[in-house]
Amino acid sequence: MKKLIAYFSASGTTAAAAAALAGLTGASLYEIRPEVPYTASDLDWTDKGSRSSVEMKDGSSRPAISGKLPDTGAYDAVYIGFPIWWGVAPRIIDSFIGGCSLAGKDIAVFATSGGSGIEPAVRDLKRKYPLLRIRTGRLLDGRVTEDIL
Repeated sequence: MKKLIAYFSASGTTAAAAAALAGLTGASLYEIRPEVPYTASDLDWTDKGSRSSVEMKDGSSRPAISGKLPDTGAYDAVYIGFPIWWGVAPRIIDSFIGGCSLAGKDIAVFATSGGSGIEPAVRDLKRKYPLLRIRTGRLLDGRVTEDIL
């Protein structure tokens, strides 16, 4: 089974989890990078006018992704990783999902978080993308020791 790990990391924490998961699974890695990188002030969740706050308030926000999206046709399984923002996936994850062909793929969601659980984020993604086979979701805040799919 050929696997892809696509992840967005604002601070490096999710990138480390993605790399550890890739080491265990042999999956290819793809970093979801915003066309306009986030600055520290963009990520200030206490500022209602910060870029991340504005994006998360707007359910239709789809931040542009830098570079070419991966050809997902060659993969059987896709892992999608992100930090939890406002209890759910950052809007750039919607940009990724909307820009790729994920129908028929087994999908595992993983996240990192400073205190939120992953269940609301998984429910939200399943609600928004009911035709996708989102199989599981797991927080990977500690040591990654097993395949999550």
